Amino acid sequence: MIRFNKISNSLFLVFIMMLSLFSVTVSGKQKAQLMISAAASLQGPLQIIASQYQQNNPEVKLILNFGSSGSLRQQIEQGAPADIFFSASEKDMDLLADKQLVLIKTRKDILRNSLVLIVSEQGEWITKFSDLTSKRLTQLAVGHPDSVPAGMYAREALIYLKLWSEVQGKLIFAKDVKQVLTWVATGNVDAGFVYHTDAKSAAKVKVVAIVPEKSHTPIVYPVAVLKGSRFPEEAGRFIKYLTSTKANKVFVDHGFLINN
Repeated sequence: MIRFNKISNSLFLVFIMMLSLFSVTVSGKQKAQLMISAAASLQGPLQIIASQYQQNNPEVKLILNFGSSGSLRQQIEQGAPADIFFSASEKDMDLLADKQLVLIKTRKDILRNSLVLIVSEQGEWITKFSDLTSKRLTQLAVGHPDSVPAGMYAREALIYLKLWSEVQGKLIFAKDVKQVLTWVATGNVDAGFVYHTDAKSAAKVKVVAIVPEKSHTPIVYPVAVLKGSRFPEEAGRFIKYLTSTKANKVFVDHGFLINN
């Protein structure tokens, strides 16, 4: 995958818009290109599921765009073409729905997750939440609460645990959970909050505490077809596949819980 780290957000939108203008032909028929904007925490399982789906549905090409749910929502609001939004928070989906950018009948809340506190695999002195108040802690990584759902959940949890005022001056804000993982794994920060699914699949980090579910908004992953989709029927079929037994197995293997 080619990564354009230096491209500005506006140039990225132009690139995506140009990409959406192209179509491929299969057996003389137009090949549906579905742009899927999905939370970064879904990258592992969604890449596998997309590959499986395309093998059985060659008339559809899936283009995956990963990032923080808040940033993806803003891209969609600014006109970036997308057919499906797969969010790590109900809040961001609700905001798009409020602006009538979502086909409401296609929305499904299909996954759940949990939040954990991680340290590097060499970390020894942080073993519980109260250790975050230690003077030894210099940097604690979380996703930016205004754009990264994991960061929002972490802020809620820290407030609930009465630790927010203690650590607020030591917080380092990341663009998404993947960046938090990298900072913790490399020892650039003392600890960080990520989803259980990210910690499960990451190397060089370990979980030291599980955040109580009652301490934050439920972590639910909604998915829906966007009103601007050029291929709403094909997008709807892919969402249906996301709830299939085969797709569920991939999600569960990556640590997600199915939202029944």
